[in-house]
Amino acid sequence: MNTSEAGARLDRLAVSPFHRRILCLIGAGMFLDSFDIYLAGGVLAALGKSGWSTMESNATFLSATFVGMLIGAVAAGVLGDAKGRKYAYQFNLLLFGVASLAGAAAPDMMWLIVCRFFMGVGLGAEIVIGYGSIGEFIPPAVRGRWSSYLSLITNSALLVSAVLGYLLIPSVGWRTMFVIVGCGALCVWVLRRKMPESPRWLESKGRHAEADAVLASIEAESQVASTRAGSPAQAAEGGAARNVAQGAPRAGLQGCLRDDSWQSLFKPPFRSRLFVGVIVQIAINIMIYGFIVWVPTFLVKQGLGVASSLGYTALMSLGGPVGAFIGVLIADRVGRRKGLIAIALIASAVGWFYAHSTSVEMATVLGFILFTLTYLMVALGVATYIPELFPTGNRMRANGVASATGRIAGIFAPQAAVLLYATGGIQQVLLVIIAALLLMAVVLALFGTETNQRSLEEISQLSPDLARAATGANAQTTHLH
Repeated sequence: MNTSEAGARLDRLAVSPFHRRILCLIGAGMFLDSFDIYLAGGVLAALGKSGWSTMESNATFLSATFVGMLIGAVAAGVLGDAKGRKYAYQFNLLLFGVASLAGAAAPDMMWLIVCRFFMGVGLGAEIVIGYGSIGEFIPPAVRGRWSSYLSLITNSALLVSAVLGYLLIPSVGWRTMFVIVGCGALCVWVLRRKMPESPRWLESKGRHAEADAVLASIEAESQVASTRAGSPAQAAEGGAARNVAQGAPRAGLQGCLRDDSWQSLFKPPFRSRLFVGVIVQIAINIMIYGFIVWVPTFLVKQGLGVASSLGYTALMSLGGPVGAFIGVLIADRVGRRKGLIAIALIASAVGWFYAHSTSVEMATVLGFILFTLTYLMVALGVATYIPELFPTGNRMRANGVASATGRIAGIFAPQAAVLLYATGGIQQVLLVIIAALLLMAVVLALFGTETNQRSLEEISQLSPDLARAATGANAQTTHLH
């Protein structure tokens, strides 16, 4: 069953207090996840300045984070599709909360790096499940906006982390940052125990009674009668009809959609979509972890004190929530694919000017713009676009694979940034980042699928890639006969 009944019932609902509660519960964990990731910049700058660590051990700290996030992303995809969205995000929230408290008690840098690995496992899982889950509850007309709301909540932690780092690290010490995350994560874990499972996932597993109970509760809160609006297949009929009109055999279409195995991700129609998701994740992760988390350290290397470096970084970090808020405004208007292409091209140009800035003030203004564009890409791409590309049965695994490849880029980006900075300064670092952004724009232009204003079930049946896959399967069958 293609979760078409659950999808139809969810998609026809008006936005209600239920949707706002879901956003807050997912957003709280995502906020702490992001806070934990971005506190690294200020903490590492302070550790390096005090002599507690070196630039090389700081890079190992960042790489350990991404090794953990790589494992967490893949594990979250498996758990999220097999055991449910709720099971996966409760497990990972508890993991990175406890690991953060252990990191706060670290007696040396090696202990902190080991703790950071386990934090990373939880952090990588939270991102996959959080962004993948929110869209399963939200109607298509506003799904981009609400996914961008989640990105806004999540990436506001960038600013909060920078400001608290500026206020607390020089006076109280870096350990306080990990205590804040650990205690907050455990509190959210308790609150999220009452969060419902995704009805789309329940129905995809044949647990129809549970799905119906959750849907009835949501409909009651939304003041909508629980009677079904048409047959279970009606919600997906429009997308399937378009494919049939273009020559795709209906049997081939349904056969592709029912296949939710690992192998289906690497075959048409989802192979090209997975490729797009992978490239988007790699480009954004190179931007974030090859440049943004290094900004405080770069400024210190240019002669600023730790406090001044963190202050300028805090100003640039205002671009995080600004970028996500712009995503709220444009996600359901300009679309995901076109928006990402335009943003990547603009960010490439701004990156070139940043690399050739002649003053701290100029670098701060351009840095703010780069932060804004980066987190606008996160809102449209990571939070919204990638999870939309895949059906319920393998949404988390696909999102996990794409996220994992981004984490692989994150593992090598810190080390590459050190080498590039040593050989060519900030100009060399940004040259590589610009190349990654241009590659993302080209891949989206050639292979991207627009998902704006469509139900998740319809997106799964969009041609031409699915139509080609079904036509090819039908041709093989005809040849055999």
